[in-house]
Amino acid sequence: MRNSLDFSSWQGLLTTLLGLVVVSLVAVGIRLIVMHGIQQRRERQNRQINERLKTLIAAYKVLGGSFTGDLSVDPSHLRELRAREGVEAAALAASDRRRRIRDTVEAALSDVILLGTEEQVRLAARAANDMVAGRPVETAKLVVSLRLFIREVLDLGPIPAELGIPKQGPVRAKGTPQREGGGGAKSGGGGGAGGMGGAGGAGMGGGIGLNADAAHDPTAP
Repeated sequence: MRNSLDFSSWQGLLTTLLGLVVVSLVAVGIRLIVMHGIQQRRERQNRQINERLKTLIAAYKVLGGSFTGDLSVDPSHLRELRAREGVEAAALAASDRRRRIRDTVEAALSDVILLGTEEQVRLAARAANDMVAGRPVETAKLVVSLRLFIREVLDLGPIPAELGIPKQGPVRAKGTPQREGGGGAKSGGGGGAGGMGGAGGAGMGGGIGLNADAAHDPTAP
């Protein structure tokens, strides 16, 4: 190293300084490339963690969104009840609600099996097997595991044991919304023509206003 440094002349000094600058630039460039690669890897890991956490939080909300009512999942299908004779409409509506709960729980269990920890995958697989076998499914243990994992990832402290959080179960699905205009056919009083006029007015954005004008216009069809 001592022999490569030449301070005997201005030319030698400039050459030495230029060499040092080039070596420094190369070292800085290598450092920047390495740091950029490390930063990209960390960003990719953070994105993966965020997506995983977001999916597990959504699964937690589905599997443990209820504290009251029936906290187990009914694995039966709607077609099974329809195949039975003498099933009332109210029973079919309740079964349809349970079916929608079962569908959302199935999707949440699939997400947990894909992105959960070993314990969560084991609990989710057990619940899925119970559902396939036609046995009622309880998600309380899986919900507790998801809650502990999510709080740990978010650096949140443990929940005090004396709080006594009640048992959690699947979130209850909303009821089937009634079709719009279902009551209009009964209150129209004008037969089929009145109903068709109301439907046409609603489609054009006039709705109730057009029906009222047509009722007071003697030239209206």
